[in-house]
Amino acid sequence: MIDLSTMTVHARWIASGSFFLWGTRQSGGIWDAMDLKNILFAWHKPSFYGTFLETTDWFQKEGVLLPALEALDYFCDPAHAQHMKLEWDAEAAALLSTAPAVKEALLAGRFMPDFAQWKAGTRGWKLQLPADAGGAEEPIVQEWIAHLIPQWVERDGRMKENLQQLERAFPLLQRESTSSDIWMDEEDWLVSIGWQADATPYRSCLQLVEPQGGDLLWRLRFVLQDRANPDIVFVVNEHGEPVEDRALPDDWPLDRLAKDIAKWGRIVPWLRRDDGEGLRTQLTSDEAWDFLAEDSLRLIEAGYTIFLPAWWERIRRTRPKLKARIKSSVGAAGTALFGLEALMRFDWKIAVGDMELTEEEFRQLLAEKRKLVQLRGAWVQLDPTQLARIEQAMKQVEKKRGLSFRDVLELHLLGSVDGEEELDFERTLPIEVELNEHLEDMIGQLMHSKRPPSITPPDSFRGSLRPYQTEGISWMYFLRRTGLGGCLADDMGLGKTIQWISYLLYVQEHEKPGLPSLLICPTSVLGNWQKELQRFAPHLKVHLHYGPNRAKGKKFTEACEGMHLVLTSYTLAHLDETELSSVEWDSICLDEAQNIKNAYTKQAQSIRQLSGRHRIAMTGTPMENRLTELWSIFDFINPGYLGSLRDFSQRYVNAVERTQDPELIGKVQRLIRPFLLRRVKNDPSIQLDLPEKNEYKTFVSLTAEQATLYESEVQNLLQRIDRLSAMERRGHILASLTKLKQVCNHPSLLLKENFSRPWQNRSNKVERLLEMVQELRQEGDRCLVFTQFVETGLLLQHIFRQELGLEVPFLNGSTPRITRDEMIAHFQDEASDHPGIFLLSLKAGGIGLNLTAANHVFHFDRWWNPAVENQATDRAFRIGQTRHVQVHKFVTLGTLEERIDEMIERKQGLSQQIVGTGENWITELSTDDLRELFILRNEWVET
Repeated sequence: MIDLSTMTVHARWIASGSFFLWGTRQSGGIWDAMDLKNILFAWHKPSFYGTFLETTDWFQKEGVLLPALEALDYFCDPAHAQHMKLEWDAEAAALLSTAPAVKEALLAGRFMPDFAQWKAGTRGWKLQLPADAGGAEEPIVQEWIAHLIPQWVERDGRMKENLQQLERAFPLLQRESTSSDIWMDEEDWLVSIGWQADATPYRSCLQLVEPQGGDLLWRLRFVLQDRANPDIVFVVNEHGEPVEDRALPDDWPLDRLAKDIAKWGRIVPWLRRDDGEGLRTQLTSDEAWDFLAEDSLRLIEAGYTIFLPAWWERIRRTRPKLKARIKSSVGAAGTALFGLEALMRFDWKIAVGDMELTEEEFRQLLAEKRKLVQLRGAWVQLDPTQLARIEQAMKQVEKKRGLSFRDVLELHLLGSVDGEEELDFERTLPIEVELNEHLEDMIGQLMHSKRPPSITPPDSFRGSLRPYQTEGISWMYFLRRTGLGGCLADDMGLGKTIQWISYLLYVQEHEKPGLPSLLICPTSVLGNWQKELQRFAPHLKVHLHYGPNRAKGKKFTEACEGMHLVLTSYTLAHLDETELSSVEWDSICLDEAQNIKNAYTKQAQSIRQLSGRHRIAMTGTPMENRLTELWSIFDFINPGYLGSLRDFSQRYVNAVERTQDPELIGKVQRLIRPFLLRRVKNDPSIQLDLPEKNEYKTFVSLTAEQATLYESEVQNLLQRIDRLSAMERRGHILASLTKLKQVCNHPSLLLKENFSRPWQNRSNKVERLLEMVQELRQEGDRCLVFTQFVETGLLLQHIFRQELGLEVPFLNGSTPRITRDEMIAHFQDEASDHPGIFLLSLKAGGIGLNLTAANHVFHFDRWWNPAVENQATDRAFRIGQTRHVQVHKFVTLGTLEERIDEMIERKQGLSQQIVGTGENWITELSTDDLRELFILRNEWVET
C-alpha cells in the first residue's frame, strides 16, 4: 500500500546525460523507486506511464533516470498522481519554472553561439531565454540545456538544417584553432564572428609594406577603413593620428583601434613591443615571412582585414620544383640504353614559378637561409621545409651516382618517383624531368603516341602477317634494343604466337645471338607450339624439354647447345629450376603469362630468377582479378620497375580495389602503358573482319529431386558454419559450393551413382543441353562444351554415347599430350567423321588451343570469372573463324548460380573482373550473406 504522506522530489544532473530523481519522506526515509515512478509518472503518456523509464541507484539512493529530452516534456507539464502532495527541492523547482521558456525558445529556434563552449574548444549553441525565465541561471538548468539542444536538433530535422545554415553563414564559428584568450568578453567575440553588428563606423586593419630602396626592413602600418565605403582608408599611428595630411571624420571614436591593437598583440604575441605597449612596426625579412605565411592567416581567421603585398597570393601557391635536365647526348644513336637501371647524365635546375635557378644559385640561397628574397626584380618565397626536401633529394641522387632510366621514366609519367625506395623522395615533392630530344622520342614510342621503327618481317617466316602483327614485332624488337621487357596482351586469337615466332626469327637473322631462347607455356599447349613452329619457322632448331626422359644436369646444357629455342612447361620451370638456371638465355618468353599471377608460388619465383637478355610475357588477360597479378607479370618483364610487392600493394592495390579511385587507376595505367601492348578484336584499326560473337543465357529450373538435395546441403552448411574455426569454415564453404554446383548439373554427381541409375528426367540442364546439341548438329554445326568438373564431363560423355550413339572426346588434365594433339587435329578436320561435339575441362582446355571448327560454345557450369570464361570462348572465336560464334551460358534459376550471375552483371570491376580470386571470395561472406546467396527460391523449382 502506497504511503500518502507528502513527498519531496529531488533532481540532480548526472554524467550519463539524464536527471536522477528520488523522493524523500517527511520522516526522512527514501521512497521505493517503483513507488516513486508510479506516483511521478502516473499520467505521463510519452513514457507509457513510467514503463519506459529506468530505475537505478545513485549514491545509495533509489530513484528514476529521466533523459534530457523526455525531461523537457515532463517538467513543462508534470503528470504525477493527483492524490499525492508533492514538494520540489530547489534544483527541481528551477527546472519546473524554466522548462516552459526552454521549450518555447526551442520551438521558435532562438539560438545563439555559446562563448563558453567556444572557449573550451568546441562549437556549441545556447538558447536566448527571456529575462524573466526563473531558474535559467541555475547550474543544473545550464547543464541540462547544453545536453538538450543537440538532442532536440537531431530529432527535429528542420531545426538541424537551420543550425547548419547558421554555421555556414558564420564560418568564424568553426575557427577552433584560434586561441580563446584573445577575446576580452562575449560581446567582443560575437562582434568578431559577425553575429552582432559593430556600431563603430570604421574597421581596424593592418598593412605589411615591403622594403623600399636599399632598406632591408619591412613595415607594419595601421589602417582605418570606412565600413560604408571600403575604398576610403586612412593610414594612422597607434594612437589613431593620421600620418598623412588628411583629417579623420569627427564621429570616429578611437577606442576601437586601441582595443584591436591590444587584441592583435594577444593573437600574435611576438608583434608586441618589448615594453608591452603597442606593436612593433619594423620587421626583418624572416619575421615578414612568418607574418605572411602564418600570422596574417590567424588575424584573418579572427575576423580582421589584413593588407598584404599584391604579389603574395601568387607566390604563396608557388612551390619550388626540382628539375633534372637530361644532357643532350643521352639516348642518341650509338649510346644505347641498357635497361631500366642505366644511369642518365643530367644538370640540376630549381624552378620557382617562371624563374629558374642554377644549382650554384640554389646552394647560395641555402647557405643564406633566407625565406623571402628578391631575385631578378621579383620576390620569391623559399620555404625552408621545401628547400630541405629538395636538398635531400639531390643528395640521394648523388649517392646513387645519378638517375636511372627507371627514375626518369617514372618521374616523367607521374611527376614523382612513386616506386623508388632507394631514392626515398617525399612523394609530394614536385620534381620534373626535362627530356632531351632523343629520350622524348623514345618515351613517345614507349607510350604508343609514336610508332617504333618498323621492321620488315623476316624472310624465313613461312606465312603472311597482318599490319598490326608487324607493329607488334617492331614493338618487341624496339624494347629489346632499349634493354626493356614487354607484355604483349593482345586479345585471344589475334596471333600472339606468330608475332613472337617472327620476332625470334628476326633476332636470329639480324643479331645471330649465339644463345638459345626459352619459351615457357602451359603443358596443354606444348603440342600447339610445336605445330606452329614447324609450320611457320621449320628451319629453327627447337628442343622440347618435357617428359620422363628429358635431359637433366649436364645433358640438359649439352642438349641446348646449338639450339635456337627450348620449349618447356610452367610445372618444369620449378621442378627443373637447376637446369634452366644453368643457361644464359638470349630471350625468355612466357606464353599464357597469367600462370605466374600469384607472385608467391615457387613456380613464379623460379621463373623470375631465370637469367635472360630480354623478357617477353604474352597473355590476353594480364590481370584476371587483382592488381597483384599485374605486378607479378611486370616484375618478370622488368624486375623492380613497380617496386616491391608490399610497396605496390600499400600504394595502389588496397586503395584501388577498395575505392576504385580513378586517380590511382590512372597512375597505374600510366606506369604500365610503356611496357604493355594491347589490341582488341573489335578495334576498327585491326581490320580482322571476324564474324560476330553472340552471347546467350540459358535459364533452367531445378527438378524436385535436385531441389531436395540442394536444400538439404544448404541447411547442413548453415547449421555447422558458425561452430567451425576460420580455416574449417573456408574449407566447408568451398566443399558445399562444389556440391551445390554438382546438384545443379545433375543429382547423380552428388550421389556418386556412377551411371548405376537412369539419368533421364532428373536435370533440366542436361535435358536442355542435349536438345540444343541435337539441333545444332542437324544444321551441320560443331560445338565445344566446357565444364569445370571431370565427373560432369564423364557423365555427359556417357549421355551422348547412350542418347546419340556418339563417342564424344573429353579433354581434361589427365589426357596425354599426344592424345590431346590428336583430339584437336581430328576436331579441326571438318572432313573427318568427328561427331562435332568436343567436351573440355575448363582448366585443361580453356587456354592456348585453336578450335575454330566450332561455332557454338557451351558453358555447362560457370566459373564465375568473365576472364576465364572469355578465354575458353576464344578457343573458337579467333583468327580463322569464318562463322558467327554463339556462346551459351547455363544458369539454374532460384539457386546460387542465378544470384552470382546477377552479381557478375552488377560488379564488372577492374579489367572487367569481379569479386575476388576464383571462388574464394565466397568463403569470406558472413553467415547471413551466405544464407542469402545459397538459399533456394522455391518459385523456380519444378513440381
